[in-house]
Amino acid sequence: MNDMTPSPARTDAASATRALPDAQTVTDVTHWTDRLFSFKVTRPASLRFRSGEFVMIGLLKDDGKPLLRAYSIASPAWDDELEFYSIKVQDGPLTSRLQHIQPGEQIILRPKPVGTLVHDALLPGKRLWFFSTGTGIAPFASLIREPQTYSDYDEVILTHTCRDVAELEYGRRLVEQVKSDEMLAELTEGGTSKLRYYPTTTREESPKMGRITDLIDNGTLFDDLGLPHGLSPETDRAMVCGSIGLNTDLKAIFERHGLREGANSAPAEFVVEKAFVG
Repeated sequence: MNDMTPSPARTDAASATRALPDAQTVTDVTHWTDRLFSFKVTRPASLRFRSGEFVMIGLLKDDGKPLLRAYSIASPAWDDELEFYSIKVQDGPLTSRLQHIQPGEQIILRPKPVGTLVHDALLPGKRLWFFSTGTGIAPFASLIREPQTYSDYDEVILTHTCRDVAELEYGRRLVEQVKSDEMLAELTEGGTSKLRYYPTTTREESPKMGRITDLIDNGTLFDDLGLPHGLSPETDRAMVCGSIGLNTDLKAIFERHGLREGANSAPAEFVVEKAFVG
């Protein structure tokens, strides 16, 4: 007679599977500063997303219920893994625990991507601006590795504003990788040379300091890049991801220049991600 009693190891594995729905395994973790980290997880075989979208990820609470937050997918749509870039909040319900994850551990990932920072939400143009602060660079980390970005636009400009120089390191390395990526260069016929990077700090001294809104208003941004002052609805398209203050201020600037806010259902000249502010 066969012993049908499950072994303790099998019982534990089955319990873990039931306890953590939509589980994906962490494959890599990088701590950039004492406030910022990135991590990669396995990608569900059925997941399809557009570069720039976000998903809900999280962990189980002590009561067994999932604690989920919206996170932009920082990897491009063609990647085999999913990358995320996160702030560390010591008393945050999720990030206080998420910052301690290690390769081999699991997180919850709901495979239902959504978001406004996608190419479909913009009308065709010549120059694409990515305006980001802090971890708001995450969706643009996806989009600057997306071949369509370079086939759709003659010039791509990524601005990233942080308090300190160290907080710019994730974006700096990412831009270096993109510019040296042979696959992107081949797919876009050298299009990675179209990518321009404009980092600024607001607290620690650096080669370029100031809030990006001030640098737009006083013309410094355009002078530094050798571009005509202002934004044109005929040529310029923009995406924004940052604090609610940044989103509000940039929206007002865009509208003064004649740009209209777009959406998946009604493409226009700029889009703002609202999922991470409030």
